[in-house]
Amino acid sequence: MPFTVKEILKMEVAPALGCTEPVAIALAAAAAASLLPQRGFDRLELWVDPNIYKNGIAVSIPGTGGLSGLDMAAALGALGGDPALSMQVLEPIGEAAVSQAKQALAQGKVKVNLRREFGLYIKVVLSAGEDRAEAVVSELHDNISYLALNGRELTDHPLLGGKQGSSANQLAQMELWFKDLPLSDLLDMIDDFDQEDMDFLEQSVKVNLKLAEYGLKHGPGLGTGQALERLVRQGLIKKDMIVAAKMLASAAADARMAGVKLPAMASAGSGNHGLTAVLPIWALRDYLEVDDAEVLKAVGLSHLVTGYVKAHTGRLSAVCGCSIAAGAGAAAGVTYLLGGSLHYIAGAIINLTSDLAGVICDGAKASCALKLSTAAGTAVQAALFALQGVSVQPTDGIVGGTLEQTTKNVGLLSTEGMVETDRTILKIMLEKHFAEY
Repeated sequence: MPFTVKEILKMEVAPALGCTEPVAIALAAAAAASLLPQRGFDRLELWVDPNIYKNGIAVSIPGTGGLSGLDMAAALGALGGDPALSMQVLEPIGEAAVSQAKQALAQGKVKVNLRREFGLYIKVVLSAGEDRAEAVVSELHDNISYLALNGRELTDHPLLGGKQGSSANQLAQMELWFKDLPLSDLLDMIDDFDQEDMDFLEQSVKVNLKLAEYGLKHGPGLGTGQALERLVRQGLIKKDMIVAAKMLASAAADARMAGVKLPAMASAGSGNHGLTAVLPIWALRDYLEVDDAEVLKAVGLSHLVTGYVKAHTGRLSAVCGCSIAAGAGAAAGVTYLLGGSLHYIAGAIINLTSDLAGVICDGAKASCALKLSTAAGTAVQAALFALQGVSVQPTDGIVGGTLEQTTKNVGLLSTEGMVETDRTILKIMLEKHFAEY
């Protein structure tokens, strides 16, 4: 069945406070805690799949002053999170909840278990006195698929089913539909944006821009964006379109990965994807004579292409989605903004794919800012190259005869070719954290 552009945006673009994986853990824990007569627990046990583990282990949690860890995310969700806020579940967290969570961890009340099966999965079991509450998040980061209290499944609870108007089943149907679409259909959808859609796209820009502005002003995390700005001031590099895109995207990632308590407007289930899909396009406003409506249409196209590529690669994998999916979205949006037709947009995406297809995902952490910087700069470069007639040919590597075939090849690389790579990355990370897999 065909989906409208409004339905796609509703399912694919949403605010998220903090890195998506620890937030999803906090959501599951908060959902389980909401079933108990009162806050607090004697025991919390957590099960996660390998990719949730990989992406959640090292990244800072918002509102905690730089704390990290799957156990901390679960404890915070259980002690102070609001599951009704979905991916902004940690918004109410304050010093009291952080202190209680630290105490729970120090007392050994939280245990983390790693599942061997891949596929997005989080299970939390809370015990408090005679009561036992369970919650499962699966398939999507915001999809609470199971709730139970004292062994009785709750099938009609309002928290079940993820964000309003969407479900894992609907998204699966949309992704199947997405996979068969030609790029021309995605480009045609730009004409379907109404004022409500444009207002929503403008909001996605404003939300992500606040993170970038914070990162440039304060230099949190790795400080990549601020370092780029400093290099410009020192005259060591020149601020052109490529550097401007790198600066905005990396500064926002610096702030988000450092746990700054500001939401990101996620794209295709990832806040960092949202930063990559949106900010490089917005950065070009200072270099082009374009009105904001055209910029917002380009942002909309970027979200659509990001979701299209993610439908092929999967939500979580060994491939860096910020590079290969959101980077492709940004390349498409930049090319559109520069006046490129379908031919050039396809060429830009292929250029970027050929350049960045080998970038691995080794979890969410401060150095993601470097990858977002690379993705943002490469997106602009890929577009400029395409418009100059530079386009990687089908004879090269994984590039196919068409953009659509190239994207299918990237999906095959991600879902089949890099499975063992994913296991090896996880093994290295687990050895660092003195665990066994």
